[in-house]
Amino acid sequence: MGKWPDLVTLKEVGPRDGLQNEKQFISTDDKVAWIDMLSNTGIKEIEYSSFVNPKWIRALADAKEVGKRIKRNPNVLYSALVPNMRGLENALEAGIDGASVFMSASETHNQNNINKSIVETYPVLKQVITEAKKEGKKVTGYVSTVFDCPFEGRINPNQVLRVFDQLIADGVDDISLGDTIGSAVPSQVEMLLEEILKRFPKEKIIMHFHDTRGMAIANIMTALNYGITRFDTSIGGLGGCPYAPGAAGNVATNDVLYLLHGLGICTGIKDKKIQDASIFIQNKLGKKLPSRSLAYIEGTA
Repeated sequence: MGKWPDLVTLKEVGPRDGLQNEKQFISTDDKVAWIDMLSNTGIKEIEYSSFVNPKWIRALADAKEVGKRIKRNPNVLYSALVPNMRGLENALEAGIDGASVFMSASETHNQNNINKSIVETYPVLKQVITEAKKEGKKVTGYVSTVFDCPFEGRINPNQVLRVFDQLIADGVDDISLGDTIGSAVPSQVEMLLEEILKRFPKEKIIMHFHDTRGMAIANIMTALNYGITRFDTSIGGLGGCPYAPGAAGNVATNDVLYLLHGLGICTGIKDKKIQDASIFIQNKLGKKLPSRSLAYIEGTA
C-alpha cells in the first residue's frame, strides 16, 4: 500500500453541484445561512453557485444575491460555475474568488450539457478564462465524463487528454476530472492517471467522483496512491447531473472525511461542523441524504 499524503484538500461543491439537481428550491436565506455554516468548517474552497442561465438550472437562479449576501471567511476561496461571458460578468458583480469553466470529454454529453460541440466550446471558454485571469481570479476547468458517458459508453483516455491539453493551453490553473455518472472502477482511475501524470504535475489535478455505484471511496483511495491530494466533495452526498440520467450525487464530504481522518491525513476540517451543516440542509430538503457517516451519527445521536 502506498504512503498516504500528509494533507488533502477538499472543495465543497454541495451548494452548486448538490443543489442544482434538487427539485425543491432552497430559499436564498437558507442557502446563505448554510454556506455561512460551511465557511466555518475549515473547508478552504466552496463552490457556492452557478451563473448558468436560470431557465436551465432554476435551483440556482439566485446566484448573484447569494454571492452578495454570504459572509466571507478570509480563509475560504469562493468560486462559482461560469459558462460564458455574461455569466462571468454576473459572477464578478456577485463577488467570486474563482471561476469554474466546464465541458465534457464526450462529444454527445457536451452537446446535451452545453448545446455545442467540443470544438465550438473552446473559444467560449477561452474568452472566460482570459477575462477571469485579467481580473485576478483563479480558474478551474471541469472535464466531465472522463471515464464513461451515458450516451457513448467508455471514453478513451486520449479524448480526455485532448481536452486537458487545450484547457491548460488556454490558461486554467487546474483541472477537475469528473466521473459524472459514477461508473468508474479503480483500474480506470489508474489508467487515466497513468497517462495524465506523464504530462502534467499532480498538483494541477482534482478528482471529482460521483457515488452512483458505491465506488467513489475506492476510487479516491486509488487516486491517493497516485499522489492526488485534491478532491471535490458534496456535503451529505447531495447532487447528480441534470444531463447524465441516473447519476447519483457527488461522494459525500462526510464519508471522505471519515476515510481521510481514519488514515491519519490532515484536512483542517471539523467533522462536527460538517455534520451540523449536513443536518441543516437535510432538514430544509425534507429528505435523508445518502452519506453513510451522516446516517450512522444520526442513528447513534
